[in-house]
Formats: sequence, structure tokens, C-alpha cells
Amino acid sequence: MTTARTRFTAPQRLLHWLMAICILSMLFIGVGMVSTVTPKYLTLVQIHKPLGIAILVLVLIRLTLRLIYGAPALPAGLPEPIKLAAHLSQVILYALMIAMPIIGWAMLSAAAYPVVLFGGVHLPPILPVNPGLHTLLWHAHYYLAFAFFAVILMHVAAILFHKLVRNDGVFETMAPVLTHDRSE
Repeated sequence: MTTARTRFTAPQRLLHWLMAICILSMLFIGVGMVSTVTPKYLTLVQIHKPLGIAILVLVLIRLTLRLIYGAPALPAGLPEPIKLAAHLSQVILYALMIAMPIIGWAMLSAAAYPVVLFGGVHLPPILPVNPGLHTLLWHAHYYLAFAFFAVILMHVAAILFHKLVRNDGVFETMAPVLTHDRSE
């Protein structure tokens, strides 16, 4: 759904920026987890699990808001290949934001590791214990994290292109505050 609005709604923008912080934190925490065997590893895991579930909840809320409120239309003069790339990148970002936490939860379930949230709440396993499946899911989670990071870099590059080269208002649709050269 698209609307005549020139910006995403305030809740959509808030969730976008909150999730950007959470997802970038998760990627760097994940890198820290796989690159250390020190006692810091356990601290990172204790942050990574509940943050992953929080991201899953936030993306489901965000997707619901997207379905309800839609998105501002892309600029009319935008070439069709760029419009297609924008659409596909959104689909890929949403897919990864949903898939990564679910794959992580499934991976931990297959290894009989608990998913402990803040306050000692345990999530139920979503798969039976299966070492081979755990290994497969671990690899999927690991390599998809690199793909996710690459897609995020392309997302940032695209928004910089829209702001600094085209100056077509695409950045302002999700900007946390209005910039001086665009109005709502």
C-alpha cells in the first residue's frame, strides 16, 4: 500500500532507527562471539539471545505497521531498475530480520541450548534436539549474518546516493527529523 504521505509515520520511523541500532549491535556482538573464547563470550551470548528475540518482535510490529500505513511513494522520476532494487532490498531486509532470529532460536533448540530472555524467562524449543541440524542451522545463521551486513551496507549506500547525488527526498521519508530542505 502506498499513500500520498511524503514520510513514514512517526512510529514507523522510530522502529526503523531503533531496529537499526539493535541490528548493528547484533552483528557486532555476533562477530565478537565467534572471535573470542574468553569469558566475555558468555556475556555476549547472554545479550545476543534476548536481543535477537526483541528484534523478531520489533520486526513483526514494524511489518504490521507497514501493512497498515504503507509507505510513501518513490519519486516519480526514479528509473524502473532503481525502483525494482528498492522493492527487492526491502523484501530481503524484512526476510533477514525475521529469518535470522528464527534460525538462531531453531539452532539453539536443535542443540538443546535454552533461549533465556531477561528476567529468566525461557522460550520453548522450536525443534527437537538434532546435532546435524544444529550444525546446518549454525552455518546458515553465520553466513546469513554476512549477507545481512552486505545488504545493510548496500542500503546505506543507496540512501547516501538518494541524499547526496539525487537529492530526491527518499532520505527524508525515513529521517528521524525533518531536514531543512524538505517538508512533510
